[in-house]
Amino acid sequence: MHHRRTIALVPLRGGSKSIPLKNIKPIGGKPLCGWVLEAAAACPDIDAVYVSTDSAIIRQAVMEMGLDVHVIQRPEELATDEASTESVMLHFAEQFPCERLVTIQATSPLLTARHLSEALKQFDMEGLDSMLSAVRVRRFFWSDDAQPMNYDPLHRPRRQDFNGTLMENGAFYITRHTLLLQTRCRLGGRIGVHEMPEHTALEIDEPADWEAVSRLLAAKRGDDI
Repeated sequence: MHHRRTIALVPLRGGSKSIPLKNIKPIGGKPLCGWVLEAAAACPDIDAVYVSTDSAIIRQAVMEMGLDVHVIQRPEELATDEASTESVMLHFAEQFPCERLVTIQATSPLLTARHLSEALKQFDMEGLDSMLSAVRVRRFFWSDDAQPMNYDPLHRPRRQDFNGTLMENGAFYITRHTLLLQTRCRLGGRIGVHEMPEHTALEIDEPADWEAVSRLLAAKRGDDI
């Protein structure tokens, strides 16, 4: 089998309790998954884009987009509410060798090809084994037992002087193929963080998220930000 250096994987499960067939529901003029599939397909640093799905309806919808995207069948046992993203990644990685696997979540339609390209360049430059995407949150966090987690109340910083905390935004993860097979985890070895713009913190998990992301997509359409 031809060895590709970088492959993007977009898991698209058919089931969704909060929003039925969420992954192909129209938003901003295209199916939800279409935004990240277009971004991955347009990224010059990604050699191939794959979708893993258990749904014939999603398979058909993806094929009708006319993108250079391959679709593989996901076993039913990997499409349950309990199945982990790692299990889907491993199912794919065991069939398709590569150096780097970029796992992209369809629930982050604000992702662009430029974000992916910059992250992959950072991945190489820093000699990383894995990477997560994140946004900087300038808020003060506390634990359940009332302990400050990211600042000293005796020296409360002004917001403009506060570096904040990096929060995973769930847009994508980059994992070396060898690391994934060895550890069965998306993150390990030398881990890096790719910081994305604040607006990309929004993910679509609940119906209330839909309208907020729709407004952002409408405002940003045509801008590669």
